[in-house]
Amino acid sequence: MSVSATEPGLASIDELIGAQEQIFLRRQPRSTELIAVAGEHLAGGATSNWQIAQPQAVWMSHGSGSKVYDVDGTEYVDMHGGYGASIAGHAHPAIVAAVSERVRRGTHFAQPTEDAIWIAGELARRFDLPLWRFANSGTEATMDAVHLARASTGRDLIIKVEGCYHGHHDSVQVSVLPEADEIGPRSNPNGVPGNSGIPRAIRDLVVIVPFNDPEAVARALRAHRSRVAAMTLEPIMMNAGIIPPADGYLAAIRDLLHADGALLIYDEVKTGFTTGPGGITARSGVTPDLVCLAKALGGGISVAAIGGTRDVMGLIADGRYEQVGTFNGNPLAMAATRATLSEVLTPERYAHLDAMSARLRDALEATIAQYSFAWHVVTAGAKGCVTFRPDPVLEFRDFLEIDARLGHLHWLMQHNGGVFLPPWGKVEQWLLSVQHTSEDVDRFATNFARFAAVLADTGASS
Repeated sequence: MSVSATEPGLASIDELIGAQEQIFLRRQPRSTELIAVAGEHLAGGATSNWQIAQPQAVWMSHGSGSKVYDVDGTEYVDMHGGYGASIAGHAHPAIVAAVSERVRRGTHFAQPTEDAIWIAGELARRFDLPLWRFANSGTEATMDAVHLARASTGRDLIIKVEGCYHGHHDSVQVSVLPEADEIGPRSNPNGVPGNSGIPRAIRDLVVIVPFNDPEAVARALRAHRSRVAAMTLEPIMMNAGIIPPADGYLAAIRDLLHADGALLIYDEVKTGFTTGPGGITARSGVTPDLVCLAKALGGGISVAAIGGTRDVMGLIADGRYEQVGTFNGNPLAMAATRATLSEVLTPERYAHLDAMSARLRDALEATIAQYSFAWHVVTAGAKGCVTFRPDPVLEFRDFLEIDARLGHLHWLMQHNGGVFLPPWGKVEQWLLSVQHTSEDVDRFATNFARFAAVLADTGASS
């Protein structure tokens, strides 16, 4: 992090964080009470470790349209979006109608319903992949993709991008958010366990490469010739802000993998539908062998999908690979998904998302220019982030150089100003929904301008 003043400026950022955390806590006495009660029987006092923010988790009451409301009754413009799931916003009439009608007719049979046929056909059209199956979370989808790749090729190794998160199953819990002192040389990155409880034998099956570097993929394939089943990656890297692929990168790695008999897997759990009707698969024109979808697919209901070529998905069709799950194709999830794809994520709504994204980006860039800060805004469809460094982030190692305090302070000031964002400052992105308005994005922009002005007073620029 570069500064225009020196240590006093940095110290004042820490002081600002402390002051904003106190405001945060004063606004949420009921959340504080619930955390104390929850800790008795709910491990960690929350339902996921990723809900535990600093200084405390925020307990929610309800959502409506573009807004959410915490248990203290405070209203927020929701740009958290359930980590990218809530592109429909909250209580969208089409989804409410579909789910309400379906719930009266039974919510679970462990048998297919007709909506699944329509959805599979629509996904085939949007992603140009002919065969589909459903699951219940992004983790399940990426797990099936890895299994399918290994079953299809008869190989064990997986190439994974350093810093990418693909869910919490063992095969991909390697080098998810490693620390700078763990990663090793760029030419041969260490496979750092992404959690406790990941066996060394599993980590040894994962080969780590940097993002945006086809030559690193070529080296990995040469070092493990005819042993790599697939490479899995987010075609736009998330969970490290937003890192776009360089021109030609996706096509280059596809060609390298196919030349070695390996497969290409896109994890579009975050980018699917938020970046366009057919995700990055459609935008890039580079179609993978397998694609994984979840989050925005169900409009707020838990659902996932995996699609692929006839060669690979044929293993499911003829029984060589058993893709199973009691809740796969659950009728409630299928009803919500069909409504999302047919009535929510329409061309008109995508045009609205583009307009809201451009309005917000322009406002943020104007503020950054006003203060001559060395930051830049990155957007990808309905998603966006501010990168608090002067140079573009091309891979995870660039991302590690960003001072996390700026992201945390920004998150606190947005929250205290009535905008709800994912709590991991520099890691996460905002999400716009089809129900956001110009007034909503202007609230974000106003908070950002206040954040920039306060930082300018500290003498810290980036």
